[in-house]
Amino acid sequence: MTTTTDEPPAAPRRPRAPLWWRRFRLLPRPLRWTAYVAVALTLVLVASLLTGLVLVRRSFPQTSGEVELPGLMGEVEVVRDDAGVPQLYADTTEDLMRAQGYVHAQERFFQMDVRRHAASGRLAELVGEEAVPSDALARTLGWRRVAEAELPLLDPETRVALDAYAAGVNAYLAGRAPSRIALEYTVLNARGLGYSPERWTAVDSLVWLKAVAWDLRGGMRDEIDRTLTTAAVGEQRADQLWPAYPYDEHAAAVRQGAVVDGVFEQDADANGTRLPTRPAPFTSAVADDLRRLADVTDAVAPFVGRGDGLGSNAWAVSGTHTASGEPILANDPHLGVELPGVFTQVGLHCRAVGPACPYDVAGFSYAGVPGVVIGHNDQVAWGFANLGADVTDLYVEKVVGDEWRRGKQRQPLETRTETIGVADGDDVTIEVRATDHGPIVSDLGEPYAAVADAADVPRQAGQAELELSLSWTGLEPGSTADALLALGRARDWTSFRAAAADLSEPAQNIVYADRDGHVGYQAAGRIPIRKSGNDGRLPSPGWRSDTDWTGELVPPDGLPSVLDPDEGLVVTANQAVIEGDYPYALASDYDRGYRSQRIRDLVTAGIDDGDGVTVDDAVDTQLDTTNPLADVLVPHLLEQRLPGGYGDDGQRLLDNWDHTQPAEGGQSAAAAYFNAVWRNLLSLTFADELPAAQRPDGGQRWIAVVTDLLERPDDPWWDDVTTDDVVERRDDVLAQALLDARDDLTAAISPRPDEWTWGALHELDLRGRRLGDADSDVVRRLFDRGDRGAPGGNAAVGATGWDARRGFEVTTAPAMRMVVDLGDLDASRWVNLTGASGHAFHPHYTDQTDLMMRGETRAWAFSRNAVTDAGDDVLTLVPGE
Repeated sequence: MTTTTDEPPAAPRRPRAPLWWRRFRLLPRPLRWTAYVAVALTLVLVASLLTGLVLVRRSFPQTSGEVELPGLMGEVEVVRDDAGVPQLYADTTEDLMRAQGYVHAQERFFQMDVRRHAASGRLAELVGEEAVPSDALARTLGWRRVAEAELPLLDPETRVALDAYAAGVNAYLAGRAPSRIALEYTVLNARGLGYSPERWTAVDSLVWLKAVAWDLRGGMRDEIDRTLTTAAVGEQRADQLWPAYPYDEHAAAVRQGAVVDGVFEQDADANGTRLPTRPAPFTSAVADDLRRLADVTDAVAPFVGRGDGLGSNAWAVSGTHTASGEPILANDPHLGVELPGVFTQVGLHCRAVGPACPYDVAGFSYAGVPGVVIGHNDQVAWGFANLGADVTDLYVEKVVGDEWRRGKQRQPLETRTETIGVADGDDVTIEVRATDHGPIVSDLGEPYAAVADAADVPRQAGQAELELSLSWTGLEPGSTADALLALGRARDWTSFRAAAADLSEPAQNIVYADRDGHVGYQAAGRIPIRKSGNDGRLPSPGWRSDTDWTGELVPPDGLPSVLDPDEGLVVTANQAVIEGDYPYALASDYDRGYRSQRIRDLVTAGIDDGDGVTVDDAVDTQLDTTNPLADVLVPHLLEQRLPGGYGDDGQRLLDNWDHTQPAEGGQSAAAAYFNAVWRNLLSLTFADELPAAQRPDGGQRWIAVVTDLLERPDDPWWDDVTTDDVVERRDDVLAQALLDARDDLTAAISPRPDEWTWGALHELDLRGRRLGDADSDVVRRLFDRGDRGAPGGNAAVGATGWDARRGFEVTTAPAMRMVVDLGDLDASRWVNLTGASGHAFHPHYTDQTDLMMRGETRAWAFSRNAVTDAGDDVLTLVPGE
């Protein structure tokens, strides 16, 4: 039954306001307005954070799904593991290299773009006038001009790889706004730069290799330092600061063999003699020019680092000495600290290895260059250590107007004009002048008056000027790109040596191992043969023909090499290459061999214990932080009598120190104190007589110098020449260094020695590429990643270099570590200094850094099954229009 009523329906009930709103309405009006502002500010902050998050993330790469890549002939799989490391699978070389270009651009295009700008002398176009000195150097040396001349001379296979790689990079750039490529472009364009990246070319890849070779060249810095030191203290005392290599204490890389008829034979025991040499003249005017040149080159940002800390450890152990019965190869290059790191990991795999696609290789690559630089394929493994060959010479030229003197004749200077574009500034035009020896590099300095030396340079009508020119093997077209790709294709010792013979620059020690059980060593690179009037140690008079290079290079077959040495071990860590009367001059100054001998001793001890060397043993060797000076210096430090309590409590730490240098832990306080003493000792001993730029950096050469001086307590170097009425001796300096170090650590860390740690002083600070003088703290926080305490130190196997002239901050470090097990490639280990990604705030930006600082490594999957099992993301690249 239904009832009805004539009453109208009730109005819908109004929803009750939320409790927070009802309470808000009860607030006095002034407080309400305060609340309104707070809410508005909160909304602005949230909006800003969301906007920032979008801007940060919009350049992150796509790592799964499917993407069309124009030019592909078939599908390419990109399998990334949980660290973002990509392994690529393709059917042809072109597809593989095209995909590598695409992936490199995904992860690190801004790094690639900066590299090509810097190496081409165009960095100021991005970051402004602060980059003009760097650009002027690159333009004067003409790296891009050389790369352009090099391209048509390369092997056809290399051209295919370079062109395909460039096409892959450009496919990634196509249609992408700069903000979708890298956050750095957002920052630069927010300043009004209005920049969009240019297309990538094969020359862009080659010119970066020139920049790397420049940083790793040998000879020039020592030539400058030796000259300026000689000017300050005289030839005899300067010679003390470049001690001879201690062959009787530290083994050379190759300990057998000789050159017979221009070919190095590892079983030969005799060869010819080298040409006689005589020293080049030294003038004070040359010192003036070199001082200016040193100032300019020091102001130029390094590409992979600079200083005594640059180097590498590389060794291989025969299967007769390993637990598995198969060789183990280890490598860790020590380069400058940068973010993102110098190397990026990659695997390049042909699904079916054959003529159409000969690659099955994984390792460490340069973003911007196709292929793998260091690593292994399915048959062989290789590692690099800088040879330090003397491949540069400075020449003093007599210049009159637009001519230079050659004997009694005058020849015209070669000249060209270069214009450097500058962001937010006027273009800078420079004139590049050159003699037959090379470009005149003294033009890089500030304008200065003409100089002449009355004794050695007779002036003609007051017009003669002294200028400095540079010869460098890298200023001629080479074939390094051929070598890097050929190493990835090598199948055995013969094909490996053929690939190494193509390596032009930088000259390298290459360690080898293969799955047939062999280990070996090969020196590689273009090394000039000089005439008798030039020993490469000081600038040479350019007007004398007997100081020229002969025009010949040390023949590749004549460079030292050895396969399966009797001891079953090859070790190179930048020490002397070969013992005995080798007929060619390879280098004037080698690393003195502290790292190489320590590696040899540790590996030999592992061999002698009877269990055989393992991958874990090799990693432990890479991590050894023993200070090579401690055995020599600590006994002298403990003999010093200091005031009790505050004065000697640091000294007492040394009595129980095991000479290792951990960042934290029980031995860390002693390590911190010892290194602080070392820094003060160097300053107290040498700062009173040496120019600022030539003062000790604390590296391996200075360890050798001080080791020698410790045996001569009355040597004049100990005396402080600024104290007229006192003659200091060795123990005076040592005692003062101990006391000063105590004060330094009290000020820097704590008055309590038990709170000292080496990591608190010796920090790894990862800095992104500076975007110009206008970089604010906010911008730096976007791209920099904070300090981490680092173990190790100068000349230790676990090398984290620092410059005693500036402080304890890490300046060079292992750019990566790898250990390859030739018996089980999937049991190999690797780790990078930073991470796979070049994108700030990406999870893989610095996710491997803490691993490296802790001494950990990652599993290195190589076989298809292992890569698949380790895969986190799979991106499929498919042919597109």
